[in-house]
Amino acid sequence: MFSSLRIRNYRLFFIGQVVSNTGTWMQRIAQDWLVLSLTGSSAAVGITTALQFLPMLLFGLYGGVLVDRLPKRPTLLVTQSAMALTGLALAALTLSGHVQVWHVYVAAFAVGLATVVDNPARQSFVSEMVGPEQLQNAVSLNSANFQSARLVGPAVAGVLITGVGTGWAFLFNGLSFVAPLASLLLMRNRDLKAVAKRAPRGKGQLREGLHYVAGRPDLIWPIVLVGFIGTFGFNFPVWLSAYADDIFHAGAGAYSLFNTLMAVGSLIGALLAARRGTTRLRILIAAAAAFGLLEIVAAVAPSYWLFALLMVPIGIAGLTVNVTANTAVQMGTDPAMRGRVMALFMMVFMGGTPVGAPIVGWITDAYGPRVSFALGGAIAAVAAATIGVILARIGDLRLSFDWNHGHPSVAFVPREREQLTAAA
Repeated sequence: MFSSLRIRNYRLFFIGQVVSNTGTWMQRIAQDWLVLSLTGSSAAVGITTALQFLPMLLFGLYGGVLVDRLPKRPTLLVTQSAMALTGLALAALTLSGHVQVWHVYVAAFAVGLATVVDNPARQSFVSEMVGPEQLQNAVSLNSANFQSARLVGPAVAGVLITGVGTGWAFLFNGLSFVAPLASLLLMRNRDLKAVAKRAPRGKGQLREGLHYVAGRPDLIWPIVLVGFIGTFGFNFPVWLSAYADDIFHAGAGAYSLFNTLMAVGSLIGALLAARRGTTRLRILIAAAAAFGLLEIVAAVAPSYWLFALLMVPIGIAGLTVNVTANTAVQMGTDPAMRGRVMALFMMVFMGGTPVGAPIVGWITDAYGPRVSFALGGAIAAVAAATIGVILARIGDLRLSFDWNHGHPSVAFVPREREQLTAAA
């Protein structure tokens, strides 16, 4: 489960990310609370979130082009430093009592701009640290790292905000970047795996990346699937707050519990993914279908505790979709194209939030949380089934029903194998 941590460079990276991710989650909570306290408006909080994700939607592909041109470790030193300065600037403004809501908007947009380059650079750099043999394990541990911080960061932020104010949460986040910066500086160049030649500066590189993905069904369809699920199936801030308030009338405590249980499920899903030695697209399709069906079941859950408990398997399935798609796309991509391809992956997955959230929010207001949640799950399940059939046709597979040891078995098998079985 933790085999990639035997690699010194990745171990340093992992430790640095534990500290930094905790600070990032603290800043997210403090940022939303600060905007709410300054404006009294939930819409203002939504604007802050949109500003943070908007750069990925607008400039994500250009970030991938830059990443393919630049050395990954120095690039990460710059992007991580920029995000540290943003946290420290917010801390100074808040602690001095001069902060205004537009300061938070600018900071959120600045973090989003840094993320445009930071995300594909970090994704691509993992393969340079661990090589293809340990890539799935490392990607899964990165997700476990992020989900662990998701459990710890908001809790610590809550204590700080209640006790001493939001400014100290921003300060902790700014200082937390010392850990990943130190880890990058302490790495040994000689231990990094063979790196593809960096793309030279030139025209048409963005178009070249899109053309490369379009010609690879094993890349384009997982990215399309993640796009549908990220846009319509991952709008949990809208759904969970509505269920806590409108359906179960249980308040902020219920919203916190739902998020915590989902984070627990996501952590379990990441650790289970780390145990798997291989990545198969059938796991991606099965996890996406399970994710959609579980959302539909949760949408009609009659009781508070049943709904809450369903957050755990939903978290497991959602994380499995993310990790499996991420690893499959990375392992199937030419290293010289990896920055552009991973930028497209992250743009589709994260960039769908500003598009899907308003639509889902409108449906929730107009028809209720249950209809909205069920519709999101249905879209995810239909997308999984449709893309599963497309991939099966591309791979010349057929759906096979069998009976093994008294139990039914359903699987995709090659046509040739099916014909041989029939002949026998």
